[in-house]
Amino acid sequence: MERRFIQTGSRWEALAGYSRAVIDGDWIFVSGTVGQDYASGIFAAGAAAQCERALDTIEAALAQAQAGLADVVRVCVYVPERGDVPAVSEVLRRRFGDNRPCNTTVCCQLAVPQALVELEVTARRRS
Repeated sequence: MERRFIQTGSRWEALAGYSRAVIDGDWIFVSGTVGQDYASGIFAAGAAAQCERALDTIEAALAQAQAGLADVVRVCVYVPERGDVPAVSEVLRRRFGDNRPCNTTVCCQLAVPQALVELEVTARRRS
């Protein structure tokens, strides 16, 4: 089985030499993704809006791997401000819908100062 790499053109991918997603068989591993429009460099306003934007980026990467949010089995959420956890969690609940992936949420400082949330997911395409 061949390994495939998905890029989004983010300056962070170029800076750190990583891929947005790696496809290995039916598994798709999506790197930590912040709520930034990578074309303009603009961050969405607020943690919930950044979560939406991050999920849009993740969803686009999954689509390139012939998968979607319904295929996500695990999500790791990193939030600097504990008070933003409920708003971010509500976005995740709504966007994942009936798919209820495993979730770990950690409150911690992020590498990108403007980022209010960072999401990392693992998905598995269904045969």
